[in-house]
Amino acid sequence: MSDRIKLHPITPHQQRVFEVVDRLRAGAVVLIPTDSQYALACMFSNKKGVDRIRNIRNLPKDHMFTLIIDGLNGVSRFGKLSDANFKLIRRLIPGPYTFVLPGTKEVPKLLMHERRKTIGIKVPDHAICQKIIQELGEPLMAVTAKLPDREGQEYLDTNDLYDAFQPHIDVFIDDELPLQSMATTVVDLTNEEPIILRKGEGMDNLEVAFAYTDMDYNEI
Repeated sequence: MSDRIKLHPITPHQQRVFEVVDRLRAGAVVLIPTDSQYALACMFSNKKGVDRIRNIRNLPKDHMFTLIIDGLNGVSRFGKLSDANFKLIRRLIPGPYTFVLPGTKEVPKLLMHERRKTIGIKVPDHAICQKIIQELGEPLMAVTAKLPDREGQEYLDTNDLYDAFQPHIDVFIDDELPLQSMATTVVDLTNEEPIILRKGEGMDNLEVAFAYTDMDYNEI
């Protein structure tokens, strides 16, 4: 049975944040709210946690994970940035975007796409994520919270989400808000022109940012 920790979405209680961080440092796999959908997460240095999440999601070996970080310094630490991409990302974070970038040497190999050596990077506009990462002092490794036997089915509320995941995780962080139905927007920045891999939350702001930075982009 996993623990359920309730945190205010704007002003999370500091002592409970410490409790979550202690659990993460002890190797926990958590379910954490973001500014889009909930995510399965652990410390990015937690190899056993990464393997557990891979098994929970039934992910292939070459799946590219996402690092949840708290600001622009982290983006440049873990992802290789051109000047144009730096300007684009600076206008969009924090926000509901995952940026696919070439990984730096700071990224463990098991988290990167096996062939392309890329990593997803996300800076969510969510106080709980921000507080936990700042206190933790390192990124979270994350993937969208899905279960193979409920693929394509939406969860009704946080109670339904907890009931589904509690056999698989150690901690459920509940911000007591309605569940978000839309996923993050995913933008591949590994080529000369950005490619939108998935349209989700924040598309209007993304198009404004492209226009402001005079960047052309493609869609798949």
